Amino acid sequence: MDVDESRLRRRVEHRYLDELAEDLEDAVTKAVDARKEKRAWSIGVVGNAAEVFPELLRRGVPIDLVTDQTSAHDPLSYLPIGVSVEEWQEYAEQKPGEFTDRARESMALQVKAMVEFQDAGAEVFDYGNSIRDEARQGGYERAFEFPGFVPAYIRPLFCEGKGPFRWVALSGDPNDIYTTDKAVMELFPDNDRLHKWMRAARERIAFQGLPARICWLGYGERDKAGVLFNDLVASGKVSAPIVIGRDHLDCGSVASPYRETEAMLDGSDAIADWPLLNALTATSSGAAWVSIHHGGGTGIGRSIHAGQVSVADGSVLAAQKLSRLLTNDPGMGVIRHVDAGYELAERVAAERGVRIPMQEGV
Repeated sequence: MDVDESRLRRRVEHRYLDELAEDLEDAVTKAVDARKEKRAWSIGVVGNAAEVFPELLRRGVPIDLVTDQTSAHDPLSYLPIGVSVEEWQEYAEQKPGEFTDRARESMALQVKAMVEFQDAGAEVFDYGNSIRDEARQGGYERAFEFPGFVPAYIRPLFCEGKGPFRWVALSGDPNDIYTTDKAVMELFPDNDRLHKWMRAARERIAFQGLPARICWLGYGERDKAGVLFNDLVASGKVSAPIVIGRDHLDCGSVASPYRETEAMLDGSDAIADWPLLNALTATSSGAAWVSIHHGGGTGIGRSIHAGQVSVADGSVLAAQKLSRLLTNDPGMGVIRHVDAGYELAERVAAERGVRIPMQEGV
C-alpha cells in the first residue's frame, strides 16, 4: 500500500509487486481469493494506511499478518489523512509543526487498527520504523502492545551470528552473480531455505544498478562464502572483483532500541559500545571501508550502526582479510548476545569455538 501510485507502479515494473489493484475492493477480492487457493501473490493498492487499516478491520477481512514499513521516524514523511500527495511537500515545508501533529494523529489511527487486528487474532509486528512511538505521541496509549520484528522473530538468528550478507558484481555482468548463486548453493548443500531463496531471487528480483545479491548467513558461513568469491575471481570464473558487505540490520553492529536491540534480555537496548567495538574490529580485521552512522531506519539520534565492506579481488591478501573480517564481524554478534545472557548464543559460542573475552578466567 502506498499513497503515491507512481511508487507502486515502479514496484510492479521491478517485480517487487505482482499487480496493482484498481481499488481497495478489487485488492481485497484478489487477496482473499489467493488466500483461499494458498497461492503466494502480492497486490498493491493506492491508499493511506491510516484509513485503509481501520476499513479492513471494519469489514472483517480475514487477515493473518499485519505490519508496516512507513518511514514513520520522520513524521514529515507520513501523509496525514485529508492531505493530498500534491499538497504534501509544500504543506510539510511551510507548516512542519502542524503537519507533524496531524501525521502523528493519523499514525495513532493506523496503530490502533493494528493493535485491534492483534486483539482479533492476527500476527502483528512493527518493522522498526518508530511508528509505535509516533502513535504514542499522537495520543494512542496501547501503541507498544505489539512487538518489533527483531525481538519477535529475528533475535535467535542474531544469537547465531546470522544477518543479511550482500555482494555486488563490479563487472556489471549478471552472469557473475549467477555464478556466485550456484557457488553459494554448492557451498551450503544442506541449507534448504537458502536454496529456496536463491532460486526465488534469481526468478523474481530485478537487478537495479550493478547486479547484486543478498542472503542470510551466520558465523562460520560468511567467511567461507567470502573466500569462495575470492577464489572465483582468482580463477576467472567471475570476471571482476566482488564487493561484499551487509545490512546495517545485523547481529553485533547496532544499538537501536526501536529495532535491532529492542527488549534485550539484560536491558542493554541503548548501549552504544557494541557498534563502536564492531567498527574497531572491522578496521583491524582488514575491511576496505568502515562506517559508523546514525539512523538506520529509526531516525537520527535513535540508533548507532557500524558498517563494513570488503573486496574479493582474487589476491592472497584479500583471502586473508576476508577470512578474518567475515569471521570476526558476525562473531561480535555472538559475543554481544552471550554478554546479554542469551543461552542460545552461549551454546553457539561453545559449539563453534567463539572466544568470549568476558568469560575467560572465570
